[in-house]
Amino acid sequence: MDFITGHIGWIEVVCGPMFSGKSEELIRRLRRALIARKRVQVFKPVIDVRYSADEIVSHADTRMKSEVIAKPQEILQRLDWRTQVVGIDEANFMGPELVDISQQLADSGKQVIIAGLDTDYMGRPFIPIPDLLCIAESITKTLAICLRCGNPAKHTQRLVESTDLIAVGGMGMYEARCRRCFEPGLPKQELLEFARPKRD
Repeated sequence: MDFITGHIGWIEVVCGPMFSGKSEELIRRLRRALIARKRVQVFKPVIDVRYSADEIVSHADTRMKSEVIAKPQEILQRLDWRTQVVGIDEANFMGPELVDISQQLADSGKQVIIAGLDTDYMGRPFIPIPDLLCIAESITKTLAICLRCGNPAKHTQRLVESTDLIAVGGMGMYEARCRRCFEPGLPKQELLEFARPKRD
């Protein structure tokens, strides 16, 4: 959804599993803002160095320059008062403080566009996205394709052994799965029975 307003701020959230196009959609909206000659600032967490140290990068290799931050409070410290649109990628790595920061930005008249995972590797709500969904004016839920059966995927399946809530990785470490194929935690089956090709 694209809003046309004066100096009213608002929050847009793009959420879903990995490989569903969240970062790509974030970049698309930020580029539209740039075309509209709006001042844009983009932020990403310092721990996300999978594809670039100072860019937000989609799995399709769409890129945009960003500022790297260790905690949400740094957004306010680095914010140019002339900035009209604030983009935030990988919000699930930023913790609950991002909710208040986003509120402050929107209340001050900024358009805030946030992308992040809405559930973790166990299928549980991934803070702070659920709280951001409650305060957002616009919500977009993206779906991926299940790599096991081809159905729409809403889950991120972790493929390597780790009990850490945050384990940064990409293809080979995670894959998208549908409700039926998803296994909370580490998968116990390499291939589900119904997904195997039948032999004569």
